[in-house]
Amino acid sequence: SLLLCLSRLLTNGSPFNRHGRHLLLCVSGTLCRDGVVWGHPLIFLGANCIHRAVSDKKSFPQVGQAQAERRREEKPPMASSPCAAQVFDRLAELKAFDETRAGVKGLLEAGVTTVPRIFLSPVRDRADDSRRPGDPAAQQRRHQVPVVDLSAIAQDDGGGRTAPRREVVEQIRRASESWGFFQVVGHGVPAQVLDEMIAGIRRFNEGDAGEKAAFYSRDTSRKVRYSSNFDLYQTRTANWRDTLFCCMAPDPLPPEDLPAACREIALEYSAHMARLGETLFELLSEALGLPPSHLKDMECDKGRSLLCHYYPECPEPDLTLGTSRHTDSDFLSVLLQDDVGGLQVFHQDRWVDVPPLAGALVINLGDLVQLITNDRFKSAEHKVVAKKQGTRVSVGCFFTTYPFASSTRLYGPIKELLSDDNPARYMETSVNDYARYYKSTGLTGESALSHFKL
Repeated sequence: SLLLCLSRLLTNGSPFNRHGRHLLLCVSGTLCRDGVVWGHPLIFLGANCIHRAVSDKKSFPQVGQAQAERRREEKPPMASSPCAAQVFDRLAELKAFDETRAGVKGLLEAGVTTVPRIFLSPVRDRADDSRRPGDPAAQQRRHQVPVVDLSAIAQDDGGGRTAPRREVVEQIRRASESWGFFQVVGHGVPAQVLDEMIAGIRRFNEGDAGEKAAFYSRDTSRKVRYSSNFDLYQTRTANWRDTLFCCMAPDPLPPEDLPAACREIALEYSAHMARLGETLFELLSEALGLPPSHLKDMECDKGRSLLCHYYPECPEPDLTLGTSRHTDSDFLSVLLQDDVGGLQVFHQDRWVDVPPLAGALVINLGDLVQLITNDRFKSAEHKVVAKKQGTRVSVGCFFTTYPFASSTRLYGPIKELLSDDNPARYMETSVNDYARYYKSTGLTGESALSHFKL
């Protein structure tokens, strides 16, 4: 009677879920379906009812099948009281998802039609400011991410800085102080390189499942690895995305370590990012009133990693996020996005779309730049909303040495920017110490910077 009561409670009176499958129940940690006890919980709690993530037992034969067979004849232990009945074992479901080594894309290929509970985001995090009262187009015009044309910096009068370059520096200063986000065009990276980089990441994610599984790992010492949610076991909710991580610098990455599907283009794209990063750090230095080489001399551009995100279509995009609200832990991020959209930045108490702009790259400042500039430049919160139609691909180039450099160099507010009226607001920290703390908390929507405040 307890099981029947629970089933009706969870399915609005019906012992079946909306897909016509029998209700799954978990009593004292034991999961069952149609009278079969499943020793390995490849089972997920959906938004409205409990259901298996796969439509048949053969979808993921490598996960828990043997254990399930062994436990077919076992009886589930009885709960000591109604309160002991567990309807959601988060850790078990996280492990079950992780052990598929197939990521979010694997869930869709297995037939998922609702968002598993481990992906459900808090309502406050799913806020969509485009639905606020008023004219959305007018709001977007008032809150538009700055676009900076870098082509002018190629001009040089042979001494000092030209007026066009000074204008670019001023635009970057304003954007860095008020937004922490801007888009750049005229950056010198050929359009065909941008297009092929996106295509290469699609090939990897949509290609052979065995190749992807071979790269799947949570071992942070691996310079090339594929996974879903780096903070899967730390954060409150998983995000609807899969990621290929490639550490390209400070040490050269052997080409054979990269997936064949994107090997050549990843190397070419990374070389372009190195040159663009050097330019951006020069412009940021000048925007601070410092010599062009100041941030480079601080080795802010020494490390470089590619985070290649794949956001599959989501059956219930209003219930989850592609990426939770967060700031970046690095010095600077350069983002290439396709034309699907979904990136938003938090500005003046509202979420603002960062629309795809043909040929543009999105620049956002990281926590370490906010720290060394003593809050003069901002590390803005941003997120990615899930989409029901259109698989989104983005490639972020993160300028940080974590975790592959042993440097003990400490970073604190730049002394040239301090005064009696503007004392240091942060303690000194190494890149590794900052990143380790950041990663230990996951993408919670709370800035790690507050931990380093004086």
